[in-house]
Amino acid sequence: MAANAVTHGRVPGRDFELRLTLDAVGLLRIEVTDARAERRLPAPPPLAPPAESEAGRGLLLVEALADTWGVTGRQVGKTVWATLRP
Repeated sequence: MAANAVTHGRVPGRDFELRLTLDAVGLLRIEVTDARAERRLPAPPPLAPPAESEAGRGLLLVEALADTWGVTGRQVGKTVWATLRP
């Protein structure tokens, strides 16, 4: 998710934010926020890239590994988040 933010969500002069939280029952939440508002992600599930493509599988991995994930719009940019149970 962080690699996607750097590759696709970068705006010169602005960074991305990575936030990790662990709740009392062990649920890990990962959030990656970027500043690129015009590049919206589709709602889950992500589309598979062509078989010969060397890129485009990041969100497929998130879909496969996370319990839940999604995209939340912000006034500037967006946040991609995922939750994982131990």
